[in-house]
Amino acid sequence: MTDASILRIEGLEAKVADEDLSILKGLTLDIGKGEIHAIMGPNGSGKSTLAKVLAGHPGYEATMGSVEFRGADLLDLEADERSQAGVFLAFQYPVEIPGVSIANFLRTAVQAHLPEDEELDVFDFTDILMERMEMLEMDVAFAERHVNDGFSGGEKKRNEILQMAMLKPKLAVMDETDSGLDIDALKIVASGVNKLSEEDPEMSVLLITHYQRLLDYIKPDFVHVMVDGRIVKSGGPEVALELEAGGYSEFETASAS
Repeated sequence: MTDASILRIEGLEAKVADEDLSILKGLTLDIGKGEIHAIMGPNGSGKSTLAKVLAGHPGYEATMGSVEFRGADLLDLEADERSQAGVFLAFQYPVEIPGVSIANFLRTAVQAHLPEDEELDVFDFTDILMERMEMLEMDVAFAERHVNDGFSGGEKKRNEILQMAMLKPKLAVMDETDSGLDIDALKIVASGVNKLSEEDPEMSVLLITHYQRLLDYIKPDFVHVMVDGRIVKSGGPEVALELEAGGYSEFETASAS
């Protein structure tokens, strides 16, 4: 791993836990500090599996290869340790947590990232939360709602960006954040990501998406095409435009052969 790299994946193979079917089949990827990478691919190509493996989801198991994050073996860390090290996952389908307010949820999450002997000051936390919500153009009343309970798709995704703003990750993995969003909600979510990237130029972002439209608002440095558990092409933003025009058929055919 070079000094400029934050994440290096070499020959990663992974499967659903307790099953023999391999989903990732030798994936290699290098992400530098401050870079925005987009992975595009058809359904079933392994995009969401990659996100979950990076986050430490217990339902998935890496069987071969290596993943280095900031010089450490990421696969050797538990999910909470990965979060504390600076990995953040924005879920494609955020879960509802009735009875737990967003403010309490975030306070617990921020506290978990502090040293064991450091107690989070409630007033300082509240000031920071209000400042982050203002930055993301969110009504402060949002903080008292229960986590994702009765939320629209756009509200759930905005809540993911708020979590990201509070935790300040070094690597944000965004699993189909544009899924289910109308154009207005998409613009709001993208604006939040862009503001956080401007605030911390060393934060890296891995966008997982099906569509070019997200990349109209969050400009990637690199775009990768993923088919059948492997990255089959990498390039600049022009790759996404090629996919929008021609689809995945040529890559699927090449992979099958």
